[in-house]
Amino acid sequence: MWAIATDFDRYPEWAKDVKDVIVRTRDEQGRPTEVEFRASALGRSTHYTLGYDYSQAPGVLKWSIIRGDIMRTIDGAYNFSLAADGGTEVRYDLAIELVVPLPGFVKRRAEVRILNTVRELKTRAEA
Repeated sequence: MWAIATDFDRYPEWAKDVKDVIVRTRDEQGRPTEVEFRASALGRSTHYTLGYDYSQAPGVLKWSIIRGDIMRTIDGAYNFSLAADGGTEVRYDLAIELVVPLPGFVKRRAEVRILNTVRELKTRAEA
């Protein structure tokens, strides 16, 4: 699962809303530390760059926004743990603050799209 979560170049293959990814910087171990995304969101294309924190690896992979066009904040993490059946359990945490407030029905549509992407990640990991 860790390998899939950090293989940003392949995100457009399985995450339908991610249109393009550019790894801008890597750490001394070759892990992406600054990644630019272009994605469809709320009926338009959005650009944002995330910084990745590996200080708690392999149990946690955190990220936060460096810059974005419609987002003020994106803070997230994958929390990995060993499942009872020997597999890997993953908890996905995400907090997003937009530059402009949105009506509730638009927020709910965005939440559904995010959940769909999490499901796409699960499908990719189980394949």
